[in-house]
Amino acid sequence: MKKLLAIFLLAIPLIAGCSENEQKTTENEEQENSVAEPKNYRFEVLAENLEAPWSIVKLGNTFYLTERTGSIVKVDNEKTDRQSVEFEKEISTASEAGLLGFVLAPDFLESHQAYAYYTYEDNSGQFNRIITLRLEDNVWREESLLLDKIPSGTYHHGGRLKIGPDEKLYATVGDASESYMAQEPNSLGGKILRMNLDGSIPNDNPFPNSYIYSYGHRNPQGITWSSNGTLYADEHGNDANDEINRIEAGQNYGWPIIEGHKEQEGMVSPQFTSGDEETWAPSGMDYYNEKLYVAALRGAAVLEFDLETGEYREVITGLGRIRDVRIEDDTLYFISNNTDGRGTPQGNDDRLYRISLSELD
Repeated sequence: MKKLLAIFLLAIPLIAGCSENEQKTTENEEQENSVAEPKNYRFEVLAENLEAPWSIVKLGNTFYLTERTGSIVKVDNEKTDRQSVEFEKEISTASEAGLLGFVLAPDFLESHQAYAYYTYEDNSGQFNRIITLRLEDNVWREESLLLDKIPSGTYHHGGRLKIGPDEKLYATVGDASESYMAQEPNSLGGKILRMNLDGSIPNDNPFPNSYIYSYGHRNPQGITWSSNGTLYADEHGNDANDEINRIEAGQNYGWPIIEGHKEQEGMVSPQFTSGDEETWAPSGMDYYNEKLYVAALRGAAVLEFDLETGEYREVITGLGRIRDVRIEDDTLYFISNNTDGRGTPQGNDDRLYRISLSELD
């Protein structure tokens, strides 16, 4: 596919709207973070006509993009190839559900193996599971089950998978629309999970014989690590109050007892919050040069959070809902998510975009 070069005027209003599936609060609270001025940016379109894409994975010059409908799109040398996935369970078509997180195994070039997180339905109900996939003859096949019966509900599936600098597999899990789960030590709902790559529980996890790494989360959808190994995660608030959190092993991040600017002993308040009046509906995130870059759905933007100054700004707008971001060297890749039933698709949506970070300065 021929690359399309475009110039976009990025109007940067104060971020407004509601978190996914929620109504905006009527309470007033001063916004603590600043927003930058608009600029003109140039970006390239690397792939288009995607179907509710969710995750970006890149290996060399090849991209693998998951689609909630159950496919993996390979983008290589301007060629787009939609690869089928054979699941052991029937993939769910519930709201926010489907094929979500995806990450290649460290030895993918030899093993052709990857890890995936998907929502399924069977006679026992609706759940999420973490599996391995193997690519053979251009088809991905479910190979082994790492973790099953992860809570799923009407909304809030979480779903992000990433391999950390410690070579462990991390997964974000939503509260499955049952807020009490986030504080329940025997439930995987409302948690960030950590496991060995074979699916076993690491000996140094904070709770004995448990996958739980942190808890008190509502619907976390993005995780990343800074250059010094610090873990960050974002999550959807209830009525606005979206959060960017610094994650530490064994800590309680408050939901549903506190959220946003609220504080309580024994619970961790966020480094950034949208506050009562604003919303981002954050999803995928990545780190570069002391800044976090976050895909915003309701915010319809890529947001840049400066960890040194405590300020944030919109750096990409005008393309609708953004689901995931990835940074390699000084290049930002991101996918729009307007075909998921909540956006307003433009011609040839959804798309994979590329822009140099130097354009954003």
